[in-house]
Amino acid sequence: MFAEIHGRKDKDAPVLILSSGLGGSGGYWAPQLPALAPHFRVITYDHRGTGRSGGMVPEQGGITAMADDVLEIADRLGVERFSLMGHALGGLIGLDLALRVPQRLEKLVLINAWSKADPHSGRCFDVRLELLEKSGVPMFVKAQPLFLYPAIWMAENADRLAVEEAHAIAHFQGTDNIRRRIAALREFDIETRLAEVKAPTLVVATRDDLLVPYSRSVRLVEGLGAVAQLLLTDFGGHAVNVVAPDPFNEAVLRFLND
Repeated sequence: MFAEIHGRKDKDAPVLILSSGLGGSGGYWAPQLPALAPHFRVITYDHRGTGRSGGMVPEQGGITAMADDVLEIADRLGVERFSLMGHALGGLIGLDLALRVPQRLEKLVLINAWSKADPHSGRCFDVRLELLEKSGVPMFVKAQPLFLYPAIWMAENADRLAVEEAHAIAHFQGTDNIRRRIAALREFDIETRLAEVKAPTLVVATRDDLLVPYSRSVRLVEGLGAVAQLLLTDFGGHAVNVVAPDPFNEAVLRFLND
């Protein structure tokens, strides 16, 4: 497992682990690091089988296996307690940890996550897998921004997207790993266990998310109860922390430092 440490060096600094979504890259969190680094010891990492981390997600129990990877990283770095911010799949990892090892978690930030995948998200997964299997990696990667970003943001950042596309093709994690990661997303279901989560949780959602209906985040807050609060915005798409980093970072810092 490849991990990087950013921010504060003092041993008493609070630890924040950042876990990305389907792409799995720790580099996804670049827009957050300048804001978070002065306050925390920030750990980013590449998920199993992505970026600079080896291995492959198992065919069954993928979310729990990926959550165990987080615990392995924390243990190797000597971190007993930490907060976790997860985007989509990374948020499911956080919820799995909150249920299995609540003593390790300080706080959770869940970005466009869910307790059970919506049928609409399943339709999007079907389309992405069909593109991958029938049209190949370049088309799968080219379609990815459609599920992540608002149209106006893509129009204004065409050069950036071209660079990201070339990088994603050159460092593609592999068809089998993608299939297994999507299967893990579909398999995850803690609808009846949300009340067991005790960690204070900020649930972030956007009304214009094409991939995950914001109603999934509303359901999270309802199920989590008093430990949760909802931040619902109108603009930002699925990758709101990239599209609108300043207000996002401000809200996350306010929650984590409270």
